[in-house]
Parts: sequence; C-alpha cells; structure tokens
Amino acid sequence: MPVLLEDHDPEITLQPGTTKSDVVEYLYRNPEWGYSPRDIKESLDIPRGTATTTLKRLYDDGYVGKTDDGYYHALGEREDIRRYVSSLEQVHRMFGRHRDADATPEEPEKQIGDGRTDEELDAELAELEDDMDELNE
Repeated sequence: MPVLLEDHDPEITLQPGTTKSDVVEYLYRNPEWGYSPRDIKESLDIPRGTATTTLKRLYDDGYVGKTDDGYYHALGEREDIRRYVSSLEQVHRMFGRHRDADATPEEPEKQIGDGRTDEELDAELAELEDDMDELNE
C-alpha cells in the first residue's frame, strides 16, 4: 500500500488489518476512555490472551499508555498515531460504506454508484476530496 510521504512516519510499524492495528485504532477512536484487556477482547472479539499480549506489546513499544490499575488508553502526544488512525478511517469511508453488510447470496453487494445520480456522486467525491485536503493540512 503506498504512503503519502509528508505524513509517513517510519517509526510506526503498524500494518492495517492486523490485531495490533485494530487495537490501536479502537483505542485512538475512543481516546477519553481506558480499557482493560477484557474490554478489548469483547469489543474486538479476539481471544483474551491475544488481547493481553497485544496490549502489552503496544505499551512496551510506546503506542499506547497504561494506568497504574491496568487500563490501556490512547496517548495524547502521539499525533503520528492519530494521523495513522485517521487514514484508516478515510479508507473505510471511501470504500467501506459501499458494501451492504446484510447482503445475502441472492442479493449481491451494492455497486458503487447504484441508484445515485452523477450529481450525487460528484458531490460525494468532492466531500471525500475535502476530507483528504483537511488530513493533509
């Protein structure tokens, strides 16, 4: 996957689609909360041992913080990680919303543009481009 060089931080070793990336994304989308390994296990539907090990590694690597009583949280000073999570959200907005989660084999996934006029598609594209411009500022 290509990276935008002005936002690229070689110190971030997260790969989208991995458990580490999913945990970081979850914590940074909810920065005002602290989560126990059990909370992460239940929220992300992963094994408890995986949640515990992943959180410990993320903490040791400086991606997340941890309270004295064992709650993991996003770090306010990690702008680079917030940019990473924001880019994941952008990709989801661009590609994820065009899928119908309730589609059955008899009902294929919706195709991009189904049921929308050219004007509606142009407006949606303009909105996405504005979002990308904001991220790059």
